[in-house]
Amino acid sequence: MRKSNYDKQPATRIAGHLWKGWQAVRDEITRRCASLAGKKSVVVVVECYQGVHHEELTRELSALNPSLWVDTQSVFKSVQEIEAMTYPYVTDDRLFGYRAHFAYADFLDASKVADARQQISRATGLVLVYGHGAAVVAPESDVLVYVDMARWEIQLRFRRHEINGLGVENKAEGASYHYKRGYFVDWIVCDTLKKQLLPKVDYWLDTHIPELPKMITGETMLAGLVKTAHQPFRVVPFFDPAPWGGQWMKRVCGLDPEPANYGWCFDCVPEENSLYLNVEGELFEMPSNNVVFYQTRALLGGPVESRFGQDFPIRFDFLDTIGGGNLSLQVHPTTQYIRDTFGIYYTQDESYYLLDAEEGATVFLGLKTGVNPEEMIGALQESQNTGKPFEAEKYVNRWPAKKHDHFLIPNGTIHCSGAGAMVLEISATPSIFTFKLWDWGRLGLDGLPRPINIGHGSHVIQWERQTEFTRDNLVNQIKPVAEGDGWREERTGLHENEFIETRRHWFTKPVTHHTDGGVNVLNVIEGDELIVESPTKSFEPFVVHYAETFIVPASVGEYTICPYGTSEGKECGTIKAYVRFRQ
Repeated sequence: MRKSNYDKQPATRIAGHLWKGWQAVRDEITRRCASLAGKKSVVVVVECYQGVHHEELTRELSALNPSLWVDTQSVFKSVQEIEAMTYPYVTDDRLFGYRAHFAYADFLDASKVADARQQISRATGLVLVYGHGAAVVAPESDVLVYVDMARWEIQLRFRRHEINGLGVENKAEGASYHYKRGYFVDWIVCDTLKKQLLPKVDYWLDTHIPELPKMITGETMLAGLVKTAHQPFRVVPFFDPAPWGGQWMKRVCGLDPEPANYGWCFDCVPEENSLYLNVEGELFEMPSNNVVFYQTRALLGGPVESRFGQDFPIRFDFLDTIGGGNLSLQVHPTTQYIRDTFGIYYTQDESYYLLDAEEGATVFLGLKTGVNPEEMIGALQESQNTGKPFEAEKYVNRWPAKKHDHFLIPNGTIHCSGAGAMVLEISATPSIFTFKLWDWGRLGLDGLPRPINIGHGSHVIQWERQTEFTRDNLVNQIKPVAEGDGWREERTGLHENEFIETRRHWFTKPVTHHTDGGVNVLNVIEGDELIVESPTKSFEPFVVHYAETFIVPASVGEYTICPYGTSEGKECGTIKAYVRFRQ
């Protein structure tokens, strides 16, 4: 289990100026307002993404001494009205809701907004409009500041009970309920407005680190997004413990040894991950989804944009069970089920690529031949109701798994990784639609039983995917594609029902790739260090390390990957995923 030079703080380097600390931030806003001298009033709008620390922001920004302060919290509808409005989408379920289509206007009291606008129009001096929907309340501003927030930091704040949802008082709720409200309601509202504001913002404010704000201009921000979308890049990975978590990532990725385990790593999930810009040697943090929103076609390519809009459709993450336990036995919804039940238009097809495996590692995949659906569902229900162990191997195939095996998991297929595996999970992006059927009788890290979804799962299990089908279609479907001097290419999947294609390359010399007009996502599966270069020098050489996932935007076109540093002369490997439009 070798240690990697895994980079936990990848960044796009961009020229520009960064203001650090509240005094510097206030001084720059004051300077900008002073440059507008001669106006009856100067309106500064501070728009906030869900999850910011309002106490800190209002305390520090009030030191600007505005003649009028409008906090948008005062123009929201009542908590009771908003809870009633959002309930059909949030529901009582611990995990799942239904995708909403609200905008900020649905959360705001129209008469209160009208009163606030009258106050703003009559005011003199510095007017500061602050909060969620501030840019809706005051659409004409002299200075527009956006306080952004990445979803991983939002989730950490959920767990610490530090923040509320839009217009509600729910700090005390469990993290899964917070995430559900964000996923199905709040983040949709925030993103809809952010997409409109992206080209207009004067300053972006990063408050991910409490009491240490960092601010850059809108021009610097947009230049960073453009540069990122025209070169290979990595998003900022995050690691998290799990009830089944293992020890591989702790050692290989150089993580803090103090936590008992790490089960997850989101290594390429732009909806969740951050993106760093390196400005004057400082890391400026923002949601990586910003590059998807602002540079959609350059990043995804025309055909992918046409099919998925501003969704980044490919997810790479790690599941570590080395020194840990089995994942939950689970199934993902079929396409029609996820549309009808949750309002999501495509589902979570996936696959398990084994980055590493202990002796005796296994993967549960597909049903045993001749399984009786009623008997199996009954046994699952009995286990759920009584705590009696579910005899998984009576109903589900258990396949031996070794390093570099690839198991394909189209929606509706029962599966889970067994203990002793380091899984690179390659999947479509919908991120919470896992129907757990059995969790081996254990509790979650919160001390509570993990949610089990036998009802949902029973509606989507594809009962014909039994032993022979699984062996012939889903286990190690590896086929040679081409080879040349010092390289060979293999197709490893995915299943014909899935829209993602994967190719594996082994090489000792440079390998030429082409995005073919669509985004590529790659992981380094062998080799300490590789270098990604442009034959036309269109981007700076980009160095990646073992186990790192990186994105090559569609705009890059042709690029090469070559062993580098200590890997020179050795056989290296990458696995690449892209959206398949034709065979």
